[in-house]
Amino acid sequence: MDKVKAKKYLGQHFLTDKNIAQKIVESLSDNNTNIVEIGPGMGVLTEFLIQKTHYCLKVIEIDNESVVYLQQHYPTLNDKIVNADFLKIDLKNIFTDNFAVIGNFPYNISSQILFKIIDYRQQITEVVGMFQKEVAVRVAAMPEGKEYGILSVLLQAYYDIEYLFTVHENVFSPPPKVKSAVIRLKRNNVQKLECDEQQFKLIVKTAFNQRRKTIRNSLKSILFEEGFVSNPIFDKRPERLSVADFIYLTQHTIAEK
Repeated sequence: MDKVKAKKYLGQHFLTDKNIAQKIVESLSDNNTNIVEIGPGMGVLTEFLIQKTHYCLKVIEIDNESVVYLQQHYPTLNDKIVNADFLKIDLKNIFTDNFAVIGNFPYNISSQILFKIIDYRQQITEVVGMFQKEVAVRVAAMPEGKEYGILSVLLQAYYDIEYLFTVHENVFSPPPKVKSAVIRLKRNNVQKLECDEQQFKLIVKTAFNQRRKTIRNSLKSILFEEGFVSNPIFDKRPERLSVADFIYLTQHTIAEK
């Protein structure tokens, strides 16, 4: 098999520039040992990952045609190929210890991939990924900007995030209609937030679902301690609140008691 036909329903856009592929792989911290690659496709990143002999690499690929291609062109992968849907598998069955994640992520499920990374934050120490530029900017955005939102807050609660570089659409086959970008997420030292983490998630999502409103109006459905809603924080819109501010709000909900 010479190549894999890109499938629109899987959001496949194969990176063709090996210099960029190498740059993405080199963006992973060298002290990682367990690596999960999501959606290797025809192995443009895999080629450079397998050169790192200290890596224990597993690749997760949903596309059967890509699996056959990888088996033919990268025989050293052997049993390291997991033919499955990343969103549906228990990652603890891939590695029981900590691991890093890398990939040219399908843009149609990139947010879902990031939410799953949050779910496995106690194991996933680092992520280097290619995203639609708009998503990458949103993830790395800081308070006060219009791009700052749910993903920004939830990911930045547990990860330090760097926007690494932008990638032009002409280095893909087929080329996507949008620019792409590579970002790096490194796990911070927060083992557990100083609040109820499920309530924190609820408050962040509820606030940004009505982002044009002040916190007082967007969080009307949340019960807070008596008198707390007079706090000046309720006069702000959600994009002006830091991760620490959302934790502070969560600490004063009735659900906390």
